[in-house]
Amino acid sequence: MNFDSFKFDPRIMAGVREFGYAEPTPIQVQAIPPILAGSDVMGLAQTGTGKTAVFVLPILQRLLTGPRGRVRALIITPTRELAEQIHTHIGELGRQTRVRSLTVYGGVSMQSQIQKLRDGVEIVVACPGRLLDHLRQGQINLSHLEVLVLDEADRMFDMGFLPEVRKIIKHVPAKRQTLFFSATMPEDVRQLARDVLGNPKRVQIGESAPATTVSHALYPVEPHLKTALLLGLLRQTDTESVLVFTRTKHRAKRLGEHLKKAGHSATSLQGNLSQNKRQAALDGFREGKFQIMVATDIAARGIDVSSISHVINYDMPDTADAYTHRIGRTGRAAKTGDAFTLVTREDTDMVRAIERILGSKLERRTLPGFDYGAKAPARDAEFQRPPRPPHALAGRRPYERAQPGAAKPKPAPASRPSSGSRSAPQPYVSRLAADLPSQQPGYARRRFSKR
Repeated sequence: MNFDSFKFDPRIMAGVREFGYAEPTPIQVQAIPPILAGSDVMGLAQTGTGKTAVFVLPILQRLLTGPRGRVRALIITPTRELAEQIHTHIGELGRQTRVRSLTVYGGVSMQSQIQKLRDGVEIVVACPGRLLDHLRQGQINLSHLEVLVLDEADRMFDMGFLPEVRKIIKHVPAKRQTLFFSATMPEDVRQLARDVLGNPKRVQIGESAPATTVSHALYPVEPHLKTALLLGLLRQTDTESVLVFTRTKHRAKRLGEHLKKAGHSATSLQGNLSQNKRQAALDGFREGKFQIMVATDIAARGIDVSSISHVINYDMPDTADAYTHRIGRTGRAAKTGDAFTLVTREDTDMVRAIERILGSKLERRTLPGFDYGAKAPARDAEFQRPPRPPHALAGRRPYERAQPGAAKPKPAPASRPSSGSRSAPQPYVSRLAADLPSQQPGYARRRFSKR
């Protein structure tokens, strides 16, 4: 079977050939015909199966006829990166259709988005938060909407976007075509699907598991040796491009900087970056400017880089589903890939959960020549607070909190030493008070009691 069997318009087929599509993937074969027929569709498929084209191509076919300059299709996605990826697909597949699309998400100027909406677009690809901002301000009109796409619904659930999605759905016409895609189906996501879909065609490709084109391996290691082991793996492994996942934004930034200092062509992608810097990092990685990208789970979906040869989990993901999406960044488009995970004793339960999904035990490996017995480095002396000398605490009374309503104790009058006798050393404030004029006995106590 080839794309000619779908009978797309010649202008769309030109984009299909230019994009490099040859034969449709299984989900495209099963889902495109009912979408073209106008049915609601619920697609359950693992990442990397060609799902984006499943809804982009039929939308382009539909919008070739009818009015222009109105928002007739809305695609809701969880991340900016995924929104940009879909927008790119629309631009390339629909190059000759003159159908206009716009991405709507936070972190960039809202005014430029408003201006493009006023100029007129047919497709909006949006993240929930910024889209709601436009709806509240009356900057976007969805009354002419014909197609609603909810992409990566389970990821939107993970990120807490389902309440926003439900608010958005209240602004779209009840009579519409709805396309719903998710890699997994938690109960909340399943309930959302029941609420928004009308008698849908269900399409399921495979199970919620990593692609069979990916090989997996675990590297047990002590936490303090993770970075050294990662550097060793990168030296001893023949890699094309490598995506390294960390659990936190701070760690992604620090690890990316560490890899640069070690001589690697590396960048990082994490939520603290501005949108321009995030896009520059992603473009540089896609174009081969950077061989390694260190990222948080914002990169687990929405990175369409078919040449990623290795995914390395520097930190174990929080869920088995997150592992599935991370690993889905390699082994794409029928290519093979490798997935390495650095595991510690704390990761035992998650390893078992992943093995249940895979249906087999993961291979445990060690890196030849690596010193697994190295001790954790001592904390730098310059960052340690030196102990206070004993004489600094000499003569101090323990702090006592005064009881409410209790009278403050009056200090005992200082006795002057007799002439000719040597007095004991007095504290700094006491010595200073003795030199003050007698008419201001309380001055030193008031002035220096906070020192």
